[in-house]
Amino acid sequence: MRTFIEIIRGLREDNDLTQAQIAQVLGTSQTMYARYERGANEMPIRHLVTLCRFYNVSADYFLGTEPDKRRKQGKIHI
Repeated sequence: MRTFIEIIRGLREDNDLTQAQIAQVLGTSQTMYARYERGANEMPIRHLVTLCRFYNVSADYFLGTEPDKRRKQGKIHI
């Protein structure tokens, strides 16, 4: 399974975009976006939401938590 860092970098590269271009979409600096891609800083939720909309993917996709359709969904007991 790919990590969040691999996913955000892969989406950017697959769309032939630079870090500076994505930083502009997020309203941040290229330096800060590079830190997100390296895992040096955690990305704020607002940036995650913006990237979901920009790339037209779910947050589950970014986070690697898409449900496995082959598994039965069980009840959560609290």
